[in-house]
Amino acid sequence: MSDNPYGNPYGGGFGQQTVGHGPAQAPAQRQPAAPRPGGLEGLGASGAVADADLIKETTTAKFSADVIQESRRQPVLVDFWAPWCGPCKQLTPILEKAVRAAGGKVKLVKMNIDQHPSIAGQLGVQSIPAVFAFVGGQPVDGFMGALPESEVAAFIQRLTAGQPGGEDPIGEALEQANALLAAGDVGDAAQLFAAILQHEPGHAGATAGLAECYLQTGDAARAEAVIDQVPADKAEDPAVAAVKTKLKLQQEIAKLGDPVQLQARLEGDADDHQARFDLALIANAKGDRQTAAGHLLEIMRRDRSFGEDAARLKLLDFFAAWGPTDPATKEARRRLSSLLFS
Repeated sequence: MSDNPYGNPYGGGFGQQTVGHGPAQAPAQRQPAAPRPGGLEGLGASGAVADADLIKETTTAKFSADVIQESRRQPVLVDFWAPWCGPCKQLTPILEKAVRAAGGKVKLVKMNIDQHPSIAGQLGVQSIPAVFAFVGGQPVDGFMGALPESEVAAFIQRLTAGQPGGEDPIGEALEQANALLAAGDVGDAAQLFAAILQHEPGHAGATAGLAECYLQTGDAARAEAVIDQVPADKAEDPAVAAVKTKLKLQQEIAKLGDPVQLQARLEGDADDHQARFDLALIANAKGDRQTAAGHLLEIMRRDRSFGEDAARLKLLDFFAAWGPTDPATKEARRRLSSLLFS
């Protein structure tokens, strides 16, 4: 491109320079830091990959490995800067935020030109800050000066377009966070949920996920505080509704009696439906979903009128909390259908 200010010793042009158009600016307002579950104090906006992997300083000796070789796996931005450069200090935090938000689709390598001037000289850098984008071992695009956040975000989006998930880093991060939570890795899951909320305050799925992390660490009060932050127009989101149901169940369980005494009552009278009902709630709280469903189904088999159909209604609450794909939900639905339609 004839107006490219950098020149390109590797052959070919960098392509169109970043200008004031493209996607809407990423939200500048950050959600106030939410309280975090015990043992999770290190949460932050690190995105799907740790900062150490996404953002690093490089040297002349390491440039080939950090930039040329690494760019064959995903795009790499090189930020040429110096300690005395005021605009550099404005641009670097914007670059770092945008790279984190990209969820691992692009990396940032920073090079101090005072300490390592040769690479900048080879690339024809005449003023800083200057940012080069490397893909496949070659510089393919770039811009010069401290651009606003919206233009940096647009530049990275163009650079990552076509990569798997490149156009929806939040969606990919949310999927990874939910997978971590399902695998029992509450700490890393909470870190990702918190990162999403810092980038997009009020995100229903991330809010529900962070609240679920609190629930799994036994902190129902903080889970409720987090879920209360969901905007009114997102209150009916399925993930939010599932957490609200879990909180409701926990509040009910807190009012229940001693499970040993309840079991003794049931052994003395198999038709003590209230004892069986309370045991179902306790079993669910302990994660024993099959036992919980079994108690409620047994009540229905013995007496559908108990508590104005309380057993069936509670079982439906369980289904909402467990999710439609949970094995316990599928099995209990099958048994419920047999009871209702046999």
